[in-house]
Amino acid sequence: MTEPATGVIDAAVLDPSETGERAEPAWGAVLSLALGVFGLVTAEFLPASLLTPLAYDLGVTEGTAGQAVTATAVVGAIAAPTMAIVTKRLDRRLVMWGLTVLLIVSNLLAAFASSLSVLLIARVALGISLGGFWSMSAAMAMRLVPMRLMPRAMSIILTGVSIATVCAAPVGAYVGDIWGWRTAFMLAAVVGALALLVQVATIPRLPPAGIASFRTLVEVMKRPMIRVALLVVLLVASGHFAGFTYVRPFLEKVPALKIETISLVLLAYGIGGFFGNLAGGFMAERSLKTAVGLAPLLIAVAALLLLVVGASPVMAAIAVAAWGFAFGAVPVGLQTWLVRAAPDQAESAGGLMVATFQVAIALGAVFGGLLVDHAGVASAFAYCGTATLLAALVAFVLGPRSAES
Repeated sequence: MTEPATGVIDAAVLDPSETGERAEPAWGAVLSLALGVFGLVTAEFLPASLLTPLAYDLGVTEGTAGQAVTATAVVGAIAAPTMAIVTKRLDRRLVMWGLTVLLIVSNLLAAFASSLSVLLIARVALGISLGGFWSMSAAMAMRLVPMRLMPRAMSIILTGVSIATVCAAPVGAYVGDIWGWRTAFMLAAVVGALALLVQVATIPRLPPAGIASFRTLVEVMKRPMIRVALLVVLLVASGHFAGFTYVRPFLEKVPALKIETISLVLLAYGIGGFFGNLAGGFMAERSLKTAVGLAPLLIAVAALLLLVVGASPVMAAIAVAAWGFAFGAVPVGLQTWLVRAAPDQAESAGGLMVATFQVAIALGAVFGGLLVDHAGVASAFAYCGTATLLAALVAFVLGPRSAES
């Protein structure tokens, strides 16, 4: 090793496990994380596109079957802030491999589920994998590439989310109609197996870089702007999943669309989400308050359109596409808000966001299921519109100040 004039050993010649930063980017490992998140988000979204045949085959109501989403969300909310603490002494690549194995096991259990209880066990496994991945992905990316390339690495990883958003729901609905809903979960297991192979081949040794604790989570929670941001997350996510979980039954019963048309509408939702993600980043760079306020407001408008003119196939399709665009913009603005509100504890703020998001998904799915079973599918969209409108009002009134936007 050489030693520069300053007397400090050059980090570029040290093993990455000693410094926590690589001299050369490990793009293959970054791509493997993108493939992993594609598999996770695909598995997470599958129940929404397969709810009707899945519920019929398992002999339960659509509202009850929708609790598969709840199980994933509850466990994900627990796994997200605690995974780094539970696995604090393990090599991070081993942790990631284990999370991907859980993804595969979850999909296989779902594919062969003979009862709702087995399906719920499968979704619990997915919740652990999902929450753990989101709590660790950014920290892993920081160790796989030099700091100057961190934004590019995260963009690549999040591309997996965008692609899954576009593909998962429509492909799941189509495959489920042609070969059955179990086949859709089998294909998701294949995607997970491919991700695992690439991760084993590309992710280097990543010994734990520090000892995690609950202290920073508590400290970040005490900050007023963090609490406001988490309230917006709770309202937006609970409203969204109360409605989106039951979008297929709505499209089947109100505009009475055929499965082929529903697949196209869900594809429009996914494409809208892809462009919404780009638009959210564009808005957040210019006015953070506008970004975090307009997105939930547009979701509320889309829900209102479905309630008022949803019987029209064209208007229903437009509303669902607009909904996808709006929800695609939500994470970008909220993540930017949380990071700016706690720049010194960005990882802890991100973990709190993931946990709150998962709790909100659970609350939304539970309440949406109760509404669907007792008051009809339209009532779930009414709650969605109300919750997201409240989120928009909170964001505009109590959201990022001018200095932060």
